[in-house]
Order: sequence, then structure tokens, then C-alpha cells
Amino acid sequence: MIRTDSSTRPLACALLAVLMLLAGLWPLAAKAQGWSAASFERGYVLEGQASAHPSPQRGCDAALIQQLDRQARLQAPPGGWPGTPQAVLVFNVFSGEVMISHGERVTCGLMSDARTRDSRFRSSVGQVVVPTAGNQEPIVVAWQSPIRPEWIPTIMLGGPSPLQQHDTARLLVRTSCMAVGLALALSALLGWMASRDRMFVLYTASCMLFFIWQALITGLSGYPYPWLPVSSWLVQWQAVTSLMVAALMLAGLWLLCAGSQLLPGSKVVVQRLLQAILLLAFCGLLLPQSALPILAIAPQVLMVVGAVLVLGVALLAQLRGLRDGLLGWLGLVPFMALVIGELVGAHWLVVYRIEIMQLVATWLLLITAFAFNRRLGLLREQRDQMRRLADTDGLTGLPNRRVGLQRLNQLITQAGTTGVLSIGFVDVDHFKAINDTYGHDVGDKVLVEVARVMAESVRADDVVRMGGEEFLVMLPGVDLAGARARMQAIGEQLAQIQLRSSAPGLLVTASIGIAQYHPGDMDMAALLRRADQAMYGAKQQGRNQVFEA
Repeated sequence: MIRTDSSTRPLACALLAVLMLLAGLWPLAAKAQGWSAASFERGYVLEGQASAHPSPQRGCDAALIQQLDRQARLQAPPGGWPGTPQAVLVFNVFSGEVMISHGERVTCGLMSDARTRDSRFRSSVGQVVVPTAGNQEPIVVAWQSPIRPEWIPTIMLGGPSPLQQHDTARLLVRTSCMAVGLALALSALLGWMASRDRMFVLYTASCMLFFIWQALITGLSGYPYPWLPVSSWLVQWQAVTSLMVAALMLAGLWLLCAGSQLLPGSKVVVQRLLQAILLLAFCGLLLPQSALPILAIAPQVLMVVGAVLVLGVALLAQLRGLRDGLLGWLGLVPFMALVIGELVGAHWLVVYRIEIMQLVATWLLLITAFAFNRRLGLLREQRDQMRRLADTDGLTGLPNRRVGLQRLNQLITQAGTTGVLSIGFVDVDHFKAINDTYGHDVGDKVLVEVARVMAESVRADDVVRMGGEEFLVMLPGVDLAGARARMQAIGEQLAQIQLRSSAPGLLVTASIGIAQYHPGDMDMAALLRRADQAMYGAKQQGRNQVFEA
């Protein structure tokens, strides 16, 4: 069995995804290669074949027409219809059939099933009629009463071409918002793989919930055919997911506005409230049909109350100068515009209700994603800082013994091919006496100065504090004679260290032992042992000198 650690899992997943993609594209490439010769001979490529499928537009039976209790009659202009094609589009019908009729032509369509609608229109239920010139008969549009009185449909009348362009623009907005939600979910999932922070999992789940909510309210859950198994429960699911999305948006705004920083205990309260609202929303699926208006109005009540609380927190964060609250303002302004528009019944919200709700939700998801990326960046900084602390000597800033021995082992491996490596083992002379005479503060200053001198003489990675007053200097590519000259120069520089303010007259010297790597050495222990023995030889010869093994 192949085992992978956490660092290789993202790479393994990416490799698996590439292999799956290539496996899926291979048959298409082979098929295209077979077509290419014939296509170039003809000078064109033919895709598809003649269809026997009837038009997707369908009529309305009598029982269905009786359920349509709301109606709009689009009157002909003075002098009657001009005799040119007239397009009628109906937007913002969240559920139920829409009927468009003129004369004997009567068609119905469902937003939740694209197979029942005119294929020229994708974000609306639409129809094109051609009244005769001078005809005075109105075009009738009928629909079912919405569960919320303010969820009224938008009806557009005009030429087929400009209305089709308008319909396409709306479709682009709707699909783009849903695509952004999926992309953010994937990005958060990758963030979780990199950090193992469960907040990224929660954000991924939130993005997927936003995606499903958008599919339900836009009718894209039925394009090109129904792919969400909600069927006759569409209204219930729209109300439930709307309540969930409202709760998640408010919870996100609370965090972005630094609510948990201003009120530390509120984080747990917000979590409990969010869990309770999500649970109550699911229980809403069990409510009878008569209770749906109450469930449908709950998101608006929650948004109004929550917006007031979040606005208060944002203002308080601004007064206290919390910079983290600025992200909250970026997400709060469009959210407040949506809430105010709901309260005053703004015309722009009535006409473009679905697109505006999607844009506000998507904008908030983007702001939250930015906040999460900052969180991931902080986690990486903390990880790098912890790694530096684990690899660095706290007093001198040099690499510690563990990292130094790893570096030496790498240099020995390289020396197996190049054949040249020397090391110097440095021990500060009479360091115990310095501590006893001048105090440990002066002793620490001596060590810091010794580390500075050696770090300025060789590469910083090649100087290691081994512990106490002992240091290791690695000299890759330097033979024993060169190492003697380099270490003697370091010894002379150490003797020039002066601590006038804290220890006037203090002379800092060091006993230095050097050794060169031998190809016959089995490991670094033999090299370190020879350098250590040479250092003790320097001490026995009177200190303040360089001695070689």
C-alpha cells in the first residue's frame, strides 16, 4: 500500500485530477482525429443530425388555468398592434406555472423546468406572438399568487431581439454568480487541504448552500432539465434555503465587522443562534402549505433585525479604530442597500430582485473569501515563525544545533563528490569566569558579539551555536590550510571585541579546532570528534589559538 503524508496529499490529488482529465479527453481526441480527415476534405465540420423532437412549448389544460389566480392584460397601443412580432418575458416568478396567451395561442411554462419554456429565453418564461395589424386583443399573462405579496413578477414587452438580449444578460449574471460560488468553494477546499483549518470546511459548505439557493430562486435548477430533486417541494426549499442564506450572511457580517473582537463572548452566542436557525429552517419543510407565508417572511425579518445589530457593531468598531472592521463595511453597504430596498419596495429591487440578491450574496462571499485568505496568510506566518523559532538560537539568532547538524550532513554528502570540506570548532575562552566576574548579562553580550563576528566572516547558514559558549563553523570547498587562515582571521577579530560600557578591559579570545573531511569518514560524528579534539588541543596549548586535528 502506498502511503502519503499530509504534505504530499495535495500533489497526489492534483496528479489524480490531471490523470482523470486526460482519461476523459482521450476518447474525444481519438474521435476528433478520425473526423479530421473527412472534415478537411469537405471544407466544413457537421455536428448533430436531423431532429424529430417536437417544439418544447406546450399548452395549458383547463385545470392548470384555474390555478392561475393572478393576471395582467397587456393592452394594444392606440390604433392596435402594429403587426410586428411582440416578445413577452416574465421574470421573478419563483414557482408555479406562467401562462401567456393571445387569441387562440396559449402556452404555459415552468421556471423550474426549462423543457416547458420557449428555448429562445433562458432566464424567464417568454413567448413571441405576432398580432395582426390593427388587432386590439390584449396579450394575457397569468400566474399563481406568490407566498409573499411583494414577490411580484416583472413583465417585459417589446421586440424579440432586444428582449432576448436582456434575457441573455440576466442569464449571464445568474450563471456568473453561481460559477463564482463554485470557484470559491473549490478555493476554500484547497485552503483546508493546505491548513487543515475547519473554518475552510464551513466556508465550503456555505458556498455550496449559496449555490443551491441561487439555483432554486433563478430557475437554473431546471436548466437544461431539473437536476435538483425538489419537485413539488420547490416553494418550501426556496423558503428554507433563503432563511439559511440570510442567517449565514448575518453571521459572516458579524465576524467581518469585528463583532467577536468587540464582544468576545458573542462568538459562542452567534454560533448557537446560527445552529438554531439552520435547524428551524430544516424543520420548516414539515410545515403545512398554509404556514409557508410565515416561513417565507422569516428571512426578511431576520435580515432587518440582524442588519441593525451588525450596523451597530460596525459603527462601534469604527469608533474604536479596529482595522478589521473595514472588511465588514465593504460587505455591509450592499447588504444594507438590499434591506432598505426591501423595506421601501424600491422599483429597482422589484424589477431585478433575483439578480440583486445574487450579487449581494456573491459580493459577501468574495469579501469573506478575502478574509479567509488573510487568515490563511496569518496561519502561514505563524507556522513560519514557529519554524524559525524551532530552527534558531534565541540569543544569537544563529541556526541551532539540530539545524546545524542537518546542514553539516548535507555538506558531507556533497563533499563525497567534490571531496573538500573543513569545519572549525570554536570555544570562548574562560567563559565561566566571564559570567562569574561580570554577570550573565555580559556573558550573553559576549556570545552575541562572537556570533556577529563569525556570521560576518562566513555565510550565516554556515555558523551554528552548538550550545553554551561553543560554535561550529562550516567551510565547504575549503581545505585544511585555507581553514587555518580563515579561522585565525576570525580569532583575531574576536580579540578586538570591546564592551566598554558593561565590561571595560574585557578581552575575548577563543580556542579553535579545525578538521577536514576524509572520504573514509562513515558519518559526520568522526569529523566532529576530530574538530572537538583539536579544540581541546588548542586549550591545552594555552588557548587563543587555532589547532588542527
